[in-house]
Amino acid sequence: MAMTTIHTTTHTTVDIMITNEPTSAISDLALLGLMQLISPALPIGAFAWSQGLESAFELGWVTTEQELCHWLEGVLNDGLTRCELPVLARLQNCWANKDSQGLAYWNEWIHANRESAELSDEDIRLGLALTRLLTSLDLQPKPEQGDAALPEEPGYVTVFAWTAHTRNVPVRQSLLGFAWAWLENQLAAACKAMPLGHTAAQRLNEQLRPKLVSAVDTALSLADEDLGPIMPGLALGSAQHETQYSRLFRS
Repeated sequence: MAMTTIHTTTHTTVDIMITNEPTSAISDLALLGLMQLISPALPIGAFAWSQGLESAFELGWVTTEQELCHWLEGVLNDGLTRCELPVLARLQNCWANKDSQGLAYWNEWIHANRESAELSDEDIRLGLALTRLLTSLDLQPKPEQGDAALPEEPGYVTVFAWTAHTRNVPVRQSLLGFAWAWLENQLAAACKAMPLGHTAAQRLNEQLRPKLVSAVDTALSLADEDLGPIMPGLALGSAQHETQYSRLFRS
């Protein structure tokens, strides 16, 4: 630890403390690892899916910025808060405790609670893509070294949980990062598929950002028996997406 003096343009001096404590480095590396994991540049193909949003545009359910805000808030409250986020926390704890049985259970639970074949296929394909990426970086789970094994057909949430665990990302921050990546992807899809400008997308980001924090708070408080998405509109939209005349996103 050292003290240094900085001279400012107003001829005053400011003393600041510089520290090289190891805990700071670990925290910084975890943050950078999370940022890499949720980056749109991560080559797993998340940009190719709209999660039913393109169908909602085509069916006329979402046509304005305000309607989009209402749709996203509904999916956040009735979907992510009750499904992906609390299960992500459980999966990350399973990885930490080397609980292969728990991993298999919650991985299967996620698959069983997908509202359509399209949403289930997205979860599996993104999970496989992230697994391939981790393997190419030699970051995959290694049971021979004591890690729990990946379940059969690991979904995206399961592999995301492993990546966050192995990078020492705290559970709460993992959930915040996952929710942020979801919101960014949905707004990117909206910018492509409906008349929504990038400034409008940033307005929605500002409106919904505090709600992500509330969603994580709620997700961390739910018991197992309280879990399960309640999104009939998204289920119907996603199911109809495959018969849509023209599509920008995968089905």
